[in-house]
Amino acid sequence: VTPEQKQFYENEGYLKFGRIFERNEIYALRTHVDNMIASLPEGKRPEGMDVPHFTDPWLFKYLVDDRVLDVIEDLIGPDIVLWSSHFIAKPGGDGKAVPWHTDGAYWGTRLVPMSVVTLWLAVDESTLENGCMSVIPGSHRQISDNLERYERVNTADNVFDAQLRTEFLDESKAVSLELSEGECSFHDSWTIHGSLANNSNKRRCGYTMRYMPATVRHCPPEGGTHRIYLVRGEDRTDGHNQYTPLPEF
Repeated sequence: VTPEQKQFYENEGYLKFGRIFERNEIYALRTHVDNMIASLPEGKRPEGMDVPHFTDPWLFKYLVDDRVLDVIEDLIGPDIVLWSSHFIAKPGGDGKAVPWHTDGAYWGTRLVPMSVVTLWLAVDESTLENGCMSVIPGSHRQISDNLERYERVNTADNVFDAQLRTEFLDESKAVSLELSEGECSFHDSWTIHGSLANNSNKRRCGYTMRYMPATVRHCPPEGGTHRIYLVRGEDRTDGHNQYTPLPEF
């Protein structure tokens, strides 16, 4: 990441970056996703493949790749924790919309402070036609979001069941992040973003790979099962965080 790119990310809350992986690596990932989708139980939507790395260690080849972590380090520093990952695959014809939201509002008080960078990797080409992600530049600098600013939406048409109310965003400022397959973008946990439904005949799949500085304290609810991984550097929470060892992959 160049100093200019880092400054843009800090000012605008997002960054369109380009390629990190080689084409053959993206092809392998797409083939893997194809098989994951084919194996979904009946009725399970491909937009909802959340935390797949918990049960699929092969994905760590991408999540902890040094090329990825080098870019993440440029954005958040040398001590890095893998917070989460999620495939959102919108099938052609009836792919659900992602309503306007910030990630931080959904994650609530589980992270203190709320500081996460998401790498959005285009497994497929992502265009206006098939429902690419859009962001509201600079929205991460507004007052921290919370679910009191949200209203319910139906999950028949939307990936999530709540969306940011219109009085809290200016859609006229939205920037669409069209990406070729294998390209990626980054966004802050407080950046407002969303995407339209996919009514085209082409699937749109993205892999969100989410990282936070090792200064962030993970505060799961009692009985919570979410796992975090220290993937570079050292813990900076004085032993507060409980990390899961990296699996073999």
